[in-house]
Amino acid sequence: MIRAISPLQNISASVTKLRANSNIYIIKLNSEIVVIDAGDRSERNVVEQFLGKIIDPAQVKKVFFTHLHYDHIGNFDLFPNAEFHASAVEIDAFNKNKDAATLNPDIAEKFAVHLNPFPADSELEIIDTPGHTAGSVCFWYEKESVLFTGDTIFRKKLLGRTDLPTSMPEKMPESLMKLAKYNPRHICPGHDY
Repeated sequence: MIRAISPLQNISASVTKLRANSNIYIIKLNSEIVVIDAGDRSERNVVEQFLGKIIDPAQVKKVFFTHLHYDHIGNFDLFPNAEFHASAVEIDAFNKNKDAATLNPDIAEKFAVHLNPFPADSELEIIDTPGHTAGSVCFWYEKESVLFTGDTIFRKKLLGRTDLPTSMPEKMPESLMKLAKYNPRHICPGHDY
């Protein structure tokens, strides 16, 4: 019998990963459930099938985006009651040129949500890490020593691309230096490479 590998992985007591081309992280914080990134729309069937095994998507109140590329925002509409948050720089880039910010005109057209800057009272520390995009961010969850790195850095010490329309390659070294001060127990990248 061939056993299918589940796209779900428990990272820590409060953090679950759902692989959907790019990773979706579900964090059960003290006060609420926060989702980091919404995965690639091409993986929608997988997301719909497995997300409900962890949480009721209608109960998610906040979705935090590391950046606004199509493979990180694709399933935004599975969270009907959520506020959507990104960095102010990323929101500005999206408002100026949706296609360049998302890298996908179809997703850009569907992505008709109100984007908010990150709330000041979050249990997650927001770390500005321009490079992959001008408004890329990472998140530090100190309570469980988890660093969510989006497409800034991946597990195998690979770096996110910096040759895309809103990339800032000159900022990547500074962003990596910011991340070097953390000593995470778990690194949770946007992709598993």
